[in-house]
Amino acid sequence: MSKKVVLAYSGGLDTSAIIPWLIENHGCDVIAVVGDVGQGEQELAGIEDKARRSGASACYVLDLKRTFVEDYVFPTLITGAVYEGRYLLGTAIARPLLAKAQVEIAQKVGATALAHGCTGKGNDQVRFESAFAALAPEMEVIAPWREWDMRSREDLIAYLDECNIPCSTSVEKIYSRDANLWHISHEGGDLEDPWQAPPDDVWMITTSPEQAPDTPEEVHLGFEQGRPRTIDGQTLPPEQLIAELNEIAGRHGVGRVDIVENRLVGMKSRGCYETPAGTVIMEALQSLAELVLDRETRRYRQQLGLKFADLVYDGCWFTPVREALSVCAEQIAQRLTGEVVVRLYKGSATCVRRRSEHSLYSADYATFGDDEVYDQSHAEGFIRLFSLPSRIANLKRKVAL
Repeated sequence: MSKKVVLAYSGGLDTSAIIPWLIENHGCDVIAVVGDVGQGEQELAGIEDKARRSGASACYVLDLKRTFVEDYVFPTLITGAVYEGRYLLGTAIARPLLAKAQVEIAQKVGATALAHGCTGKGNDQVRFESAFAALAPEMEVIAPWREWDMRSREDLIAYLDECNIPCSTSVEKIYSRDANLWHISHEGGDLEDPWQAPPDDVWMITTSPEQAPDTPEEVHLGFEQGRPRTIDGQTLPPEQLIAELNEIAGRHGVGRVDIVENRLVGMKSRGCYETPAGTVIMEALQSLAELVLDRETRRYRQQLGLKFADLVYDGCWFTPVREALSVCAEQIAQRLTGEVVVRLYKGSATCVRRRSEHSLYSADYATFGDDEVYDQSHAEGFIRLFSLPSRIANLKRKVAL
C-alpha cells in the first residue's frame, strides 16, 4: 500500500507539476486540498477535475472564506499590523489557515506526509512548515522545490507540457500570483527589475489612479471592537463586506503597493500588492484609534502591531507569543467601536469623519474659542515641572563652569 501524501493544491503552475512529480518520484497516493479563501471562481472552476487529471486520487475543496476573514484577517487587523510599513500581509495571513485545513484532511484520510509547492527561496515554506510542526509534528514534510532538478518556472511549464497538463501560466506572462479575499500579490517576470515600473498588465482588481473616476466617493464604515461590520449602513457578513469594499475601492485605484521587502530567508524581493478593501479599513481603523485611545495605549498598539506583523510574516501564528499578543490586542480593541467615513479618490483613501461613544476628544477642552473648563494659567506650573530636568541640567553646567 503506497503512502498517502496530502498536498496544498492551488491548481497553479507549481502544484500542477507537483502531483505527477510526487507520483513518479515518491510512488505515493496524492490527495489534493484546496482552501477557498476568496481567490475567485476563475481560479477554482474545474479545479477538482484538474487535480484528478493531474493524478490526484481525491481533491477536497474547502470553503474557508468566512473563517479566513473572521479568525485570521480581523484579528490581525485590530493589531494594526503592517509589515515594513506597507504590506498588509495578505498572503502571509492566509497560510496558517490553509496549513491547518491541510493537516485536518491529512488526519482524516490517514495520511503520513504533507506536501506544499513553496520554493526554497520564499517565506511560504517557513509558514507552512512551522504550522505543520505546531499541529502535526509527527508527519513527514515533502517540499519538491527543495528536491527536484527543475530550477525555474520555464522548467515547470516544459514539464507540464510533457505530462500534457494544462496551466494558465505561460513563458510570455509568467507572473507568480497569489489571490484571496484580502489581496492579490504579483511577483516575477518584469517585476524582478526594481528599476522597471510595473507593466499595466500586472494589476487585476484596481483601476489605474489616472483612469479612476474624477469624482470622489465616500464610504461609511461601522466598527464593533475593531472589526468592520457595516458599510454604508448595511450589515454584511465579513466575507461579503470585504468583497463589496474591494469592488468600490478598486474602481478608485485604491490599494496598490509596489514594495521591495525583506524576506525571512534573507534576500530582498520585489512584489506588487493590491489590497483595496484592506487599505480603506486600515485607514478607518487607525483614524478611529486616534479618537478613542489615550496616547500611551495608542503607542503600545503601534509597537504591538510591529511585532505582530513580524510574527505573521514569519509564520509564527501557532505560537504562544502570537496568542498572548492577540489577547492584548483584543483588550485594546474593546474601545474600537464607532463610525468612520473614508473618501476615495484616484488612489487615495482618506478619513474625513469619525465618531464613537468611546471618543476621548472633547471640543470643550480643545476649542480655540472661549471655554469654561480649562484654566490656561495652570499650564505654567505644568511646564515648570515638565521642563525641570532641563533646568537642573543647565544649573549643573553653570556650577561646573
